[in-house]
Amino acid sequence: MRTNDFRYPDKAAHDFVTGELAARGITLEKIADIAFDLQKDFFPEAKRGEFLDAANAVLSKREVLNNAMVALELDRLATEGQLKQPLQNIIANDSGVFGVDESIAVSIANIYGTIGVTNFGYLDRVKHGIIKELDTQKNGRVNTFIDDLIGALAAAIAAKMAHEYA
Repeated sequence: MRTNDFRYPDKAAHDFVTGELAARGITLEKIADIAFDLQKDFFPEAKRGEFLDAANAVLSKREVLNNAMVALELDRLATEGQLKQPLQNIIANDSGVFGVDESIAVSIANIYGTIGVTNFGYLDRVKHGIIKELDTQKNGRVNTFIDDLIGALAAAIAAKMAHEYA
């Protein structure tokens, strides 16, 4: 139920996402580096710092924050075994036919158009850097959503920079 005095908690949402990422050892710098690696051949004059600025801009969008919060919470709940069956096993096992993790990620990448979506598809396929680490970790944490989330954020950052340099 919506109340008339509700205001979207932008800062709290941003702090939630960045805090959850930091708790997993993921910094905006690491995500920006993935985006930089995607674009450096196309825009050799671009600087890494610009990609970090773009990362901060991407993470200031409510649509990005909303999707990121849902993804992070679903991984947390699955890690704690708090989802009902059969959803718990589907997410905990990162079932290849589930696809909701990619759908959430594509929603983020799509904010920046086709280049965001194609960059996400590429990253989802090659599993670059921290994305691969998250996808293959077997440390008792469920990473079904976070690996795609990082790929989507990097793809969105890369697309944002591509639009700026186009």
